[in-house]
Amino acid sequence: MHIDTMVFVLAIIALTSGGWIVNNWLRMKHGYAPTDKRGNPLPGTAGPDAQRKIDLLSNENDRLTGQISRLEERIAVLERIATDPAERTAREIDSLR
Repeated sequence: MHIDTMVFVLAIIALTSGGWIVNNWLRMKHGYAPTDKRGNPLPGTAGPDAQRKIDLLSNENDRLTGQISRLEERIAVLERIATDPAERTAREIDSLR
């Protein structure tokens, strides 16, 4: 009876491992990233859609960072205008003419 228990346990382990392998094979066949035994995508296996999303988000992040820096410069100019004495601001405007 002891050997039957070992065979049963080994059969369960083989079935679950085989099922995981078949699951990942089917996922990759249909274009999905393979997963670990908990269902999380394996590191470094992001598909082309995920890489495209990363590239798009990186480009948008660069654009927004540039826009924020330009807005910060404009706010600094507005703060300087608002806090400077009126005479100095008038002189600077006249010097620009």
